[in-house]
Amino acid sequence: MNRHQQTGPGGSSPRDPGPWIPGDSAETLLVTGSEVLRSEVERIVAAAGGHLRTVRDVTDAAPFWDAASAVLVGSDIRELPLRRRAPAVLVGLQGDGDGPWHLAASIGAERVAVLPDAAAWLAEYLSRSRAPEPGGLVLGVTGGCGGAGATTAAVWIAQAAAGLGARVLLIDGDPGGGGLELALAAEDVPGLRWPDLAGASGSIDPAQLDDALPTAGGFSFLSWPGTREPAGGVDVTTVAGILDAARRGRELTVVDIGRQREALRSFAWECDRIVVVVPARLRAAVAAAQLLQELPPVETVLVVRASPGAALDGPLIAESVGLPLHTVLPEIKGLAAATELGRLLDVGRQRAARRFAEVFLGPDGGQVW
Repeated sequence: MNRHQQTGPGGSSPRDPGPWIPGDSAETLLVTGSEVLRSEVERIVAAAGGHLRTVRDVTDAAPFWDAASAVLVGSDIRELPLRRRAPAVLVGLQGDGDGPWHLAASIGAERVAVLPDAAAWLAEYLSRSRAPEPGGLVLGVTGGCGGAGATTAAVWIAQAAAGLGARVLLIDGDPGGGGLELALAAEDVPGLRWPDLAGASGSIDPAQLDDALPTAGGFSFLSWPGTREPAGGVDVTTVAGILDAARRGRELTVVDIGRQREALRSFAWECDRIVVVVPARLRAAVAAAQLLQELPPVETVLVVRASPGAALDGPLIAESVGLPLHTVLPEIKGLAAATELGRLLDVGRQRAARRFAEVFLGPDGGQVW
């Protein structure tokens, strides 16, 4: 597995961003003492048409850090210079195991790229870093335990934002989740699903992606198929390309991440902000606290799901998890049956569901807390 990541949140971008020509003077800074990493990154930067400055440690990097268009930090580096912005990408090598993700979380890296598999993504990322475009926000939603209600929360947030006029894309990030399209009763709606995009690489045109995706509830969605057939995977380069196009073409992209480690690494590390949904149970809180170790160092909040007969103590659950409590996912009569029958959008029109979702949204549907 490999990793990559995000442009900063902001306003919406045009439907067609038009041609883009990278500047000639932008410099990528690489901080590493590894000759293998240096050689790999040199080839990638050359392919991206950029200039590379390599230094061996953070002391030598400090004078160049803030002026660089992108900063890459090798997995051999264990500290950052004081009062400098965090590195954009932590770069590791195949064989490093889980180390790059744990290190990225501890030092605050925005993305992880494991080479050589992530070479194509990193070249694209460096090209765009020299002329960044404004983009919409990517919000990830994951469950602190199985059956927490993350899909419900993701669908209702997307539905409410679309109802307020925002351009919204809902993405199914869990290949083992049975297909988000079933919860929307949209399995027969024509349009691309994840297997249709396997192997897609490079820059993806937001307008073309928009035209190819199915819609339900006023928003576009990209789902794994809701069939009995095993879901074929897509690599992280494809995921990154799709999320990049979504960011450039939408005010808000909501990702139903799932809880599998590969899904977390493919999708969670592409998100600007993350919502963790957890039932009001102590064991669920413990599971959610463990899940946090797999999440990127982005702003993350907690949603506690109300349940019949449970003594809801949101602040206590939040303290147990170690996240700020943002709001409560309401318990609505018949919700479980509605989910099974594909009527989640119908329930999302109820006042309690709208109130929950609108806690995250600004007046135009694109501002998330």
